[in-house]
Amino acid sequence: MNYLSFFSSSFPHLNVKVERGMTHDGLGKYLSEIIEKAPGSTSDVVDILKKAKIDVVISYLPVGSEEATKWYVEQILEAGCAFVNCIPVFIASEKYWQKRFEKKNLPIIGDDIKSQVGATILHRTLVNLYLDRGMPIERTYQLNTGGNTDFLNMLERERLNSKKKSKTNAVTSQIRARDLDIDPDNVHVGPSDYVPWQKDNKLCFLRIESRHFGDIPTHLECRLSVEDSPNSAGVVIDA
Repeated sequence: MNYLSFFSSSFPHLNVKVERGMTHDGLGKYLSEIIEKAPGSTSDVVDILKKAKIDVVISYLPVGSEEATKWYVEQILEAGCAFVNCIPVFIASEKYWQKRFEKKNLPIIGDDIKSQVGATILHRTLVNLYLDRGMPIERTYQLNTGGNTDFLNMLERERLNSKKKSKTNAVTSQIRARDLDIDPDNVHVGPSDYVPWQKDNKLCFLRIESRHFGDIPTHLECRLSVEDSPNSAGVVIDA
């Protein structure tokens, strides 16, 4: 389950109705053990978006929701809304979807999300620091643990292909941008395990191995602890 901190108690009652959405592949093996799929037919998402005059739709579907994401994107396009894709299903980065949003003159942002100060942005910054100082990256890893439903869902490794690709590319792209290279076997980035008692606390364990002047080996180890959900939410609000 997700356990979040309260930072405001002043929200008025807005009579917002939670509608029945399309599930598709949104509920994986582990989430389906704790979440009961709602009965009834899928609501008319296009009609709901139009009647509510929604400008921007934000997607925080579970990692691995490939079919569900594409289904919702079709509804969003038909309703004429902008789209912020916070999960690593490749929409904004694919030319096919880019052209479709461009044709309708609709903004799209994504894919996946870098938290305000999270594991990925920290990893990228440290990699760039090493490269700025003339120290090539020989090996690196980023291991993440957490206790919310995001990490529970990611125990299902079959759902992680896009996630690992997204997070790995966020780091290796900084190396390639300098016309340098690194063996794929020497880079490991991604979720490591689900630890229930961590709740919404996310821990990142990061290591970088390099060499400095005189070909002398050096390494850095870093541990980052954050509350996962609000760390992500602040960036999305700005988007």
